[in-house]
Amino acid sequence: MVLLENDSFLTELTRLFQKCRTSGSVVITLKKYDGRTKPVPRKGHSESFEPADNKCLIRASDGKRKISTVAYSNLLRAHMDGLKKKDKKSKSKKTKATQ
Repeated sequence: MVLLENDSFLTELTRLFQKCRTSGSVVITLKKYDGRTKPVPRKGHSESFEPADNKCLIRASDGKRKISTVAYSNLLRAHMDGLKKKDKKSKSKKTKATQ
């Protein structure tokens, strides 16, 4: 997996989308990132670790190539205004239709 800067990640992500446009798929995952590179110990001495900022680890893969970057979550929220919200169906409508 290659950790890229934000600008180079976006250019590589665009290349992945263009390559997989005709056939294939691109998988994107988001994960909260606190800056740790080592796993947290289960028991014993616990270190108090406070993350400085809210960050997200963004990964993209086409099955053959994996790329990733770290971005601030408030920056992501500001630029994700073009996404559509998923329609939530209420349970009352669903139960009335089955009765």
